[in-house]
Amino acid sequence: MEKITSRVVPLPVDDVDTDQIIPARFLKVTSREGLILFADWRAPGKPAAILDTDEAKGCEVLLAGRNFGCGSSREHAPWALVGAGFRAVIAASFADIFKGNALKNGLLPVEVDEATLAKLHAVRASDPQMDVTIDLEAQLLLAPGVAARFPIDPFAKRCLRDGVDELGYLLAHLKEIEAHEARG
Repeated sequence: MEKITSRVVPLPVDDVDTDQIIPARFLKVTSREGLILFADWRAPGKPAAILDTDEAKGCEVLLAGRNFGCGSSREHAPWALVGAGFRAVIAASFADIFKGNALKNGLLPVEVDEATLAKLHAVRASDPQMDVTIDLEAQLLLAPGVAARFPIDPFAKRCLRDGVDELGYLLAHLKEIEAHEARG
């Protein structure tokens, strides 16, 4: 992942917890198959009903609120987001454990300040076709009238850029590790 350019799906809700992202009844699975993102929020009039519209098809970025991914630790939450086609979530803040799980599973949490988030939601409300570009290398989010930097751990950035998790990173260096071990 180097750059993402996509329309966004707005979910202007604060304190979205992991049980809302992926309800507990889906936690019995050990595979990423069959997870239904926001299963209890998809009915008409519910916050995530937009996911079932043509407007959301092909979108790779979720535009959330504050404190996204709070609640219990569930690796299934980023699995469900990635499985639904999302590559990034933009929010004013993330629960630490969700952020870690997201980064380890190829989902980029883009943290911006409250004013930037409000501007993004306002622009998206007036233009449903609004694109954002997320440049991982530059750690920069661009949208109409918005240019915002976002923080990311350097190792997580490298793993995302290389398309690997921590184990994949280690396996890519297996020969060097084995040589070091052989030197004893």
